Amino acid sequence: MRDKVKVQPVILCGGSGSRLWPLSRSGFPKQFLCLTGQESLFQQAIKRVMDPDSERLQVARPVVVAGEEHRFLVLEQLRDVMLEPGNILLEPFGRNTAPALTLAALAAIEGGEDPVLVVTPADQGVQDTRGFKKTIRNAIYQAAKAGIVILGIKPDRPGTGYGYIHTNSGAHSDESLVVAERFVEKPDAATAQAYLNHGGYYWNAGIFVLKASVWMDALEAFRPDILKATTEAWSKRSKDGDPSVPFVRPGKAEFASVPSESIDYAVMERCPGSKFPVNLAPLDVGWSDLGAWDAVWSVLKKDENGNTQSGDVLAMDTHNSLVYSTSRLVSLLGVENLIVVETPDAVLVTNKSRSQDVKQIVNALKHEEREERSLHRKVHRPWGWYDTIDGGENFKVKRIQVNPGASLSLQKHHHRAEHWVIVKGTAKITRGEKTIVLNENQSTYIPLGETHRLENPEKVPLDIIEVQSGKYLGEDDIVRLEDSYGR
Repeated sequence: MRDKVKVQPVILCGGSGSRLWPLSRSGFPKQFLCLTGQESLFQQAIKRVMDPDSERLQVARPVVVAGEEHRFLVLEQLRDVMLEPGNILLEPFGRNTAPALTLAALAAIEGGEDPVLVVTPADQGVQDTRGFKKTIRNAIYQAAKAGIVILGIKPDRPGTGYGYIHTNSGAHSDESLVVAERFVEKPDAATAQAYLNHGGYYWNAGIFVLKASVWMDALEAFRPDILKATTEAWSKRSKDGDPSVPFVRPGKAEFASVPSESIDYAVMERCPGSKFPVNLAPLDVGWSDLGAWDAVWSVLKKDENGNTQSGDVLAMDTHNSLVYSTSRLVSLLGVENLIVVETPDAVLVTNKSRSQDVKQIVNALKHEEREERSLHRKVHRPWGWYDTIDGGENFKVKRIQVNPGASLSLQKHHHRAEHWVIVKGTAKITRGEKTIVLNENQSTYIPLGETHRLENPEKVPLDIIEVQSGKYLGEDDIVRLEDSYGR
């Protein structure tokens, strides 16, 4: 009986998804959204690569590479689908995908193994999961022989938002693989149409299958500066969080000097004609990178008028539009080809043809330093979430939910006092030197400057209403004295 092929799934969980604003924001980006089903894109991606349906494969727990600010979102969403990662690698700064993959490869070879890495972004959609698994399975067998396999999408339109790969169809004995001859940049419309007419061109899906040692050798050949700097940062790594599922942090000072580069630019585009040939596995599974709202509209189920809608929507004499409501009735009359996305604090209305330009709005919000660029009104925290439901001069009202068994940090405020009303569950409250337990319909007051902590000792969520009062109510007016989340 032949030995099983060892496989290490790698989920690259970076990116802000700015073209899917206002639903996607830097603090809660698109990979954590449920756009095409009941599970987030991140959860779907990790499930697809964890079960390739083969007894010949030994699949390890996944490695997730994410930004520091998303660490608890990653952990929470993994637990929601009952998956436990091997490592959660936290980048202190975004350095694109080549350093991210290098961190994952260093983690994979740490114990002396050399597994096949199945590397996928966390923010793509796939309709035919069975077909995807079959393609990945065949790519793993090829990569186990020290090859590099990249997945490519046969284009069905002259898309200008994708990089392309030119192939030599039929040059490989295995019909499921073709030789990648050249990587090309995102083309203009005329060039994209020429690619479509010519044939042999594929969209680059950004999904790679290769052994960890092959990546390291190719990086050494083409970008030794990235390898050296990332390895140095890895050597200074630290761990914290749950010992069974730790957060692994490369050295912050060392990682700051790592060059920012993509997998394609750093390695893949240099491979054709070298000692690191790349084979392309065509992928025909209803794939989409869901990069903008028009792409989301294209993959969702539509009614007889070509509309797709979510939430409380009333659309009359409306055609070929996407309408997404999260908190109130959204009504449309006599329009077509629109994208309308409503959230409690922002509404987007744009022609579907301008979906790619939504990023301009995000850039404008950044320039004006507006919070709507990065955070929703409802903000997720490692202990639960809070929703700012009202506010005015010298006051702010929040609804706060604390997860079962969770607690906020021991903290104090220099500029505000707080009033807490328990509306559901039981609260254990530290207030100065005293600890009290409050139940539904009871309340307490936290004076300005008082040391305090809020805990949920029960097995059901705790809901409270918090009224803040003071001259300054910013989130940076928190002095944490003890914090179990490493903040």
